[in-house]
Amino acid sequence: QVQLEESGGGLVQPGGSLRLSCAASGFTLDSYAIGWFRQAPGKEREGVSCISSSGGYTYYADSVKGRFTISRDNAKNTVYLQMNSLKPEDTAVYYCAAEFALLFRLCVLKNEYDYWGQGTQVTVSS
Repeated sequence: QVQLEESGGGLVQPGGSLRLSCAASGFTLDSYAIGWFRQAPGKEREGVSCISSSGGYTYYADSVKGRFTISRDNAKNTVYLQMNSLKPEDTAVYYCAAEFALLFRLCVLKNEYDYWGQGTQVTVSS
């Protein structure tokens, strides 16, 4: 059974940090591009960051560039999103998604992904 599970969300003050994890089970991630997406109440799900299967290519949305870092540990079958200098506007449910052999230029497009986690809530508030 193919599953992705996010963890690491929570409540943090503005300026704080969180590290999200996306752990895969039922398949190995090393041939999959991984995307992180987020969805705030009343808004569309948007692409935040993505990483190629090898880890050699990464993408960041302008809104998170310089603050978020995506990485992967294929030996642990896990992808991470380190989020620093968090802002209230980063508040959302964060999802990871996986797609086999995805062209990297498509990695930020949510409709390109077949496998999704259930999401983890990130709330940035004082």
